[in-house]
Amino acid sequence: MAAGWIEQLTGSLQDKRRYRQYRERVKQLPGSDRTAVEALERYLTYRGAITKGNVLMSMLDDLVDLFEQSAADGRTVREVVGQDPVEFAETFLRNYEEGQWIAKERERLTRAIQGAEDTEPDRGEDGR
Repeated sequence: MAAGWIEQLTGSLQDKRRYRQYRERVKQLPGSDRTAVEALERYLTYRGAITKGNVLMSMLDDLVDLFEQSAADGRTVREVVGQDPVEFAETFLRNYEEGQWIAKERERLTRAIQGAEDTEPDRGEDGR
């Protein structure tokens, strides 16, 4: 019971454990890959504005998975992210849009417009 109350205040304890595991995995990467992951993490968390902990952790786990695999395959950072790291990050981030705060606001806007349309009087064909 106490854990549920604490998690409401601090967030999911499981997500916190996952984040610590993620950080350990990042530490194990070769230096250039570690630097790239840390830079991408910073960009993705600021730009993404993901509010759902489980979505954030899925994104970070996928990011470190990608770099672990590329390191195992002997690929360079540039081979992974391409010539434009911002384009790479933006493309990567699109996979996690459902966790962004803006997704909630888009849904709220859509519902508000639908509600306005539903309560709007019939104006006929000429719009009056």
